[in-house]
Amino acid sequence: MSTKKDYFLKALHVFSWIILIGLCIEAGGFIFNVFFTIFINPEGAQKFWTEVNLSELYYFNQSHYVTLTSIMIIVAVLKALMFYFIVEIFFNKKFDLSNPFNEHVKRFISKTAYIALGIGLFSFWGAEFVENLIQQGVKLPLLQKLKLAGADVWFFMGITLLVIAQVFQKGIELQNENDLTI
Repeated sequence: MSTKKDYFLKALHVFSWIILIGLCIEAGGFIFNVFFTIFINPEGAQKFWTEVNLSELYYFNQSHYVTLTSIMIIVAVLKALMFYFIVEIFFNKKFDLSNPFNEHVKRFISKTAYIALGIGLFSFWGAEFVENLIQQGVKLPLLQKLKLAGADVWFFMGITLLVIAQVFQKGIELQNENDLTI
């Protein structure tokens, strides 16, 4: 039975690495494309990293272009950071199913919760910014294509993880009390 758990955890570790690499490539692509468009060739806005056309926004107002792409970069970097922490907890062997209530796991859950809340905040801000630009007559792609959709889901995940972190804190306290009584 423990071998099934070991294989499952190893599979999760491998999937986490794959997702981390993909998110790092996405964040790097956003960063490269913004600098390429601003400093080298403005035509780069026509085919942004995810084949999104932001040229109308670029020619409408370059500061709005920089603001929107900065929000997209922040969201992408935060997602990559979240998966970095997931990979790190597996790599450092801090995740122990025989002793799940430990300070390392609690800190991991808390960091992940705050990152999820940050992703939700910047996604919400980006969605509102896009909505205001559309009201000004700028033609922009859907939020899903801009990688800014789902702010409510990220808020929900962040709040849920904060609650779980508090449960882990109480579990650590109870476990420490139990260890002292033995």
